[in-house]
Amino acid sequence: MSLQNVHLLSVSHNKSSVKRIDTLALSLQTEGMTNPPSNVLVLGGTGKTGSRVAAKLTTLGLNVRTAARNGAAVRFDWDDPSTHGPALEDVNRVYLVAPVLRTHFADQVSSFLDLAEAAGVRHVTYVSAFGIDQVPPQFVAHRAVELDLIARGAITHSILRPAWFMQNFSETFLRPVDGVITVPTGDGAEAFVDAEDIAAVAAATLASPGPHAGAEYAPTGAQALTVSDAADIIADVIGCPVKHDDLDRDTWIDGSVAAGVPAEYGEVLRMLTETIASGHGSRPNNDVQSVTGVPPISFADFARRTAQAWA
Repeated sequence: MSLQNVHLLSVSHNKSSVKRIDTLALSLQTEGMTNPPSNVLVLGGTGKTGSRVAAKLTTLGLNVRTAARNGAAVRFDWDDPSTHGPALEDVNRVYLVAPVLRTHFADQVSSFLDLAEAAGVRHVTYVSAFGIDQVPPQFVAHRAVELDLIARGAITHSILRPAWFMQNFSETFLRPVDGVITVPTGDGAEAFVDAEDIAAVAAATLASPGPHAGAEYAPTGAQALTVSDAADIIADVIGCPVKHDDLDRDTWIDGSVAAGVPAEYGEVLRMLTETIASGHGSRPNNDVQSVTGVPPISFADFARRTAQAWA
């Protein structure tokens, strides 16, 4: 899901996160014996995944430069190309987050990748969207960016297509309001994934690009849950009723646009919610465990860790 707000959060201190970091650190230490230090540019460095990727890579000892419009190590604005070159100086790996809440950005990203390639970047990890490889590129910019990366010979790549974020329930559009989660997903299920797991997979690909060159991962949670299921888990954790309101889709989209979502993005919201409502949401897979060596975080564990967000 591409709806990403900017919230700087620290690395989780649960046992799973520690195991992930230990595994990656050993890999990085081995690689560092033969290769020079790596400098990683993390776009969206104050965002939901970027902040976590930056934290994990810093823990691993990599040189990390966060980039965002505000609050990061360097200023980066997709609409201001003059900010792109300075962000890429002395960088050889990039965590790529495309412009959010937009439908037409492939040309912007392609120009940035041209600049990155010329600047000496040799690996890009791109966070795309679940199932986007099944959509024609002329209709979805995320797929066009994927194909652009795949076609570049001088840059290796890893592509991440995560399921909907669990953090959407605590930080953005799925957050309960007066005990109600309003979204038109019907009884469809989705394998919601913790942003910590997405960041762990991304960190692995950036710390040791070689084994992940050309890889396409779809990080998911351990269970496929309806929004009602998720609401019940949140309710159990906070001790207050939470329910799902399956609002009419057109009404929900109109309300989202009225609240500030660009009108052109309305059709993306329609596609995303219809996919789940129709029973074609993401299903659990082994990508998180196969890359990190640790099972994905459960929604119940996420809810317990995040309970204060719903206080």
